[in-house]
Amino acid sequence: MSDGVCPPGRCKMSGSIAAKRYTATMIDVSTIPFDPVRYEPYISLAVAVGAGLVLGLEREQARFRDGGAHPAATFAGARTHPLLALFGGICALLANHYGVSVLIVGFAAVAWLAVSAYKAAEAHPPVQRPDGGIDLGGTSEVTALLSFGLGALASSTDVFANTAEKLLIVTASTVVAAALLSMKPILHRLAQRLSNEDVLAAVKFSVAAVLVFPWLPDVAMGPYGAFNPAEIGMMILLIAGLDFVGYIGVRLLDARRGLLMTGLLGGLVSSTAVTLSMSGRARDEPELHGVRALAVLLASTVMFARVIVEVAVIHRPLVSVVAIPIGAMTVVGLLVVGVLYLRRDEQIPEQAALKITNPFEMSSAIKFGALFALVLFAAKAADANLGAGGTYVAGVVSGLADVDAITLSMAKMSADGLSHAVAATTILLATATNSLVKAGIACAVGGWAYGRVVLAGITLSLAAGGIGLAFVWGA
Repeated sequence: MSDGVCPPGRCKMSGSIAAKRYTATMIDVSTIPFDPVRYEPYISLAVAVGAGLVLGLEREQARFRDGGAHPAATFAGARTHPLLALFGGICALLANHYGVSVLIVGFAAVAWLAVSAYKAAEAHPPVQRPDGGIDLGGTSEVTALLSFGLGALASSTDVFANTAEKLLIVTASTVVAAALLSMKPILHRLAQRLSNEDVLAAVKFSVAAVLVFPWLPDVAMGPYGAFNPAEIGMMILLIAGLDFVGYIGVRLLDARRGLLMTGLLGGLVSSTAVTLSMSGRARDEPELHGVRALAVLLASTVMFARVIVEVAVIHRPLVSVVAIPIGAMTVVGLLVVGVLYLRRDEQIPEQAALKITNPFEMSSAIKFGALFALVLFAAKAADANLGAGGTYVAGVVSGLADVDAITLSMAKMSADGLSHAVAATTILLATATNSLVKAGIACAVGGWAYGRVVLAGITLSLAAGGIGLAFVWGA
């Protein structure tokens, strides 16, 4: 038939014609009446309400967090915050047609409510200290303003490049705000345990990081182009930031959660400091040799993992090579720590605070910057004049004092063209040298009975690293 259709029972439909008819009966997704632009306001308002609900639930919980405070202690809760966020979103939508004055008036109205609530609480304080003083904060009032702002941001149309980016910013801001609100006890404890010198050091370093480091010239200087002020500044910021994580942890716990926690957090700052601290008391407390050795081995294992993190920040392609030997050392180190922990006979006692310095001290930052520049210069000079053998020597020598500087140097040089295998070998040699130095400290300061446990654990880790390195070169 000319139309290509066979009467029923007379012929079979050809495959091509059947395919065409099947295709014709399928639903064309492109015809579904879903216009993202049309439904975007609904999505944005829903996200706004969700953001307000998260903050409202946290504030509702805060009412009874501190020993069952009177409900008046918190302005706005699980219902008011979503409403404020919805109000902010509606104001933003109206502002698209009637001008920004709508947003200004809406924000002023919410601010007036917050101020009124604060004055009411001030006149009738729900919480009073034993000395007669008043504990009156403005966190809830500020959070109410934030809920309005997040709602307005969620419904904005010309602030971000696209809707996905806008909603991601709103969601991330909500999570950060909720985390800060719920961390009140932790932050208060940290504020009590930080000294004036700690705060001053952090302020000085922050000023330098904002006003000095960004203006350092990004130019290779000196012999072999080894000195780049901008790169040195970036490395200082990186190491100080990693150190500060461990420093805050030690301050928060006051190192009174046991020797193992001291080893874990202290390893983020300085595994050598942990070794000196543990070994210095080992001779006087022979009954705690096992636990103190555990703390040292745990700190050393954390140092292995830290090396991988540093490489990942500077030159990620090198991670796949470095992670083989260093990762093997980390795994074996954790296994050794686990076995010793399960076999320990003594109880894990509380421990006096680990003596470490604030990594934001400018003197510490300057010393590390100078050390990094020196190590990078030595490594480049050795590579240029002696080849890979000279680079290995530089790794061994620098590992006697520090692992971070040579790790960052090798990551930088590998990004500039140094063989990944050579860079990984140098990092491993520095790590091995530094680990053996700690084992030597443990034996010399803490005695052989204590030091041999540390030495055995480090030896097993280094053996695993050697096997991993052989695999790297074999591949």
